[in-house]
Amino acid sequence: MKRNALQFTGSLVHSFLLGFSGLPSYYAPSFDMSFLLICFLPLLISSSSTAAPPQFTSVTKNAGIHFKHHDGGRGQRYFVEPLGAGAAFLDYNNDGFQDIYLVNGADLPPFTEKQFEDIEPPRNALYRNNGDGTFTDVAMEARVADTGYGMGCAVGDYDNDGFPDLYVTNFGANVFFRNNGDDTFTDVTMQTGTGDPRWGASCAFVDYDNDGFLDLYVTNYVKYTVDSDQVCMDKGVRVYCDPRLYEGELDILYHNNRDGTFTDVTESAGFAEAMGRGLALAWGDYNDDGDMDVYIANDADQNYLYRNNSDGTFTDVSLTAGVGLSEDGEAENGMGADFGDYDNDGRLDLVVTNFQDQTNTLYRNEGDTLFTDVSYASGIGTISLPYLAWGVSFCDYDNDGYQDLFVANGHLHENVQVFNPTGFYEQPNLLFRNNRDGTFDVVEDSSGSGIRLEKVSRGFAYADYDNDGDLDLLVTNLKGSPDLLENRGGQNRWLTLKLIGTRSNRDAIGARVTVTTGNLTQVREVRSGSSYLSQNDMRLHFGLGKYRQVDRVEIRWPSGLQEYLEGVKVNQALTLVEGNVRSSR
Repeated sequence: MKRNALQFTGSLVHSFLLGFSGLPSYYAPSFDMSFLLICFLPLLISSSSTAAPPQFTSVTKNAGIHFKHHDGGRGQRYFVEPLGAGAAFLDYNNDGFQDIYLVNGADLPPFTEKQFEDIEPPRNALYRNNGDGTFTDVAMEARVADTGYGMGCAVGDYDNDGFPDLYVTNFGANVFFRNNGDDTFTDVTMQTGTGDPRWGASCAFVDYDNDGFLDLYVTNYVKYTVDSDQVCMDKGVRVYCDPRLYEGELDILYHNNRDGTFTDVTESAGFAEAMGRGLALAWGDYNDDGDMDVYIANDADQNYLYRNNSDGTFTDVSLTAGVGLSEDGEAENGMGADFGDYDNDGRLDLVVTNFQDQTNTLYRNEGDTLFTDVSYASGIGTISLPYLAWGVSFCDYDNDGYQDLFVANGHLHENVQVFNPTGFYEQPNLLFRNNRDGTFDVVEDSSGSGIRLEKVSRGFAYADYDNDGDLDLLVTNLKGSPDLLENRGGQNRWLTLKLIGTRSNRDAIGARVTVTTGNLTQVREVRSGSSYLSQNDMRLHFGLGKYRQVDRVEIRWPSGLQEYLEGVKVNQALTLVEGNVRSSR
């Protein structure tokens, strides 16, 4: 049985990589231009005031994406089966178009004769963007077709060679792929020392100590093996067990040693108590002090907000900040998380997705390490109660200059109605439009057929994959094909920025950009993994409404350098190189 949400609840220009004199060779492996500082080419679009709102259409099949997620289930109800997998947007070949990496599951016992036949096992996929709206799976040729029981992934240039590398978490040993710069990758898990065999979930690259090299954080879920799986029943029906039957696992923080290896610094950095059942994480400088902090969403455990102390250590401030428990003081089932400034006050707010009958929680950043739960006041609380939510991100889908919210939904149990008549297995995802007054409305009928799909969704990421100036969406679905949702329509203006660090890490992860146009001021940060098990396009996207010019672009690089541009044209993509922006201070 399916119902719509109301019934249910009541050509971005190719970004040229720029070189310049004095830049170390490892920052610029594939180019030697020394005279360009900023490359851009305006992409003009219509400014009709009567344009229809953006419409999302699923173009998965037409785009040539034929991936199907495999959960390994054979009727045993193993605890690992329903958690799904994530996806990443990345430009692995530096051609200016965002490619797609999809994580897959694997077979689980009881094994059959299939395992002994010459049949290709389920594997991860890398879809190269052909630049014409289609994709080609090149995972085998690129050597990233991992066959482990995959969960999440994240992207980051850990060796500062100009090519994005890829980390994949598994139910089992994680895998690290180094980008060789020739359309292939090398498995460097052993060399880097990052093959943690525990059950990894979300992950993200971050330069937490601002030394110019990316570190890596991985949330681990629970202490569980197939052999330790327990049988659980509800009203005589076998179901997936409550996560509280399994002990939470310690997360891990890897410090980049700058020589291609990493060191586990989890305890010395202050994460010795991070023993929750971690499913999601979001890095962001919530207190605007120049150092990246991290929020961990835990399943049936208190969530954690770790403040970066600027000395290589972190302090858990989740309870004093008001983001560790529900407003009733209860631990909820945190699934996905993201930072974003939805009210354009210059402070990063926080969103967390939760289980059915729990609200998706929106925390407004009040400053001074204090957040206020505005879930109900903002309009996202009540409507989220019937849904079991996973991936989530702030994203300005209509380019009006205010970040909206997308939430991916889907239940755990395909037989949920047997023991819960109000539950549904396949669920519609939710797109919340920002009303620019602190509240959100659900858009469904007006947002296209892609938003009205009802599936068992898990991961979510966004990118402008067709380089037309608006954000497209990618949703992964349990035991199904993903949905690539192309954003069509809408006439608001935009600006896209790709940042390249020199003193800072090459990806400029941790950089904060402020864009001011008239009375509209927006803040974005360059970040690796977020949402749930997934990775967004790391280029920064700014919707500009009807403004015809950006007054000022300010960049605060992780190194501390501050630079700015003034009088920037709209509807274009810029590549900005640290130390070579027009003005600095």
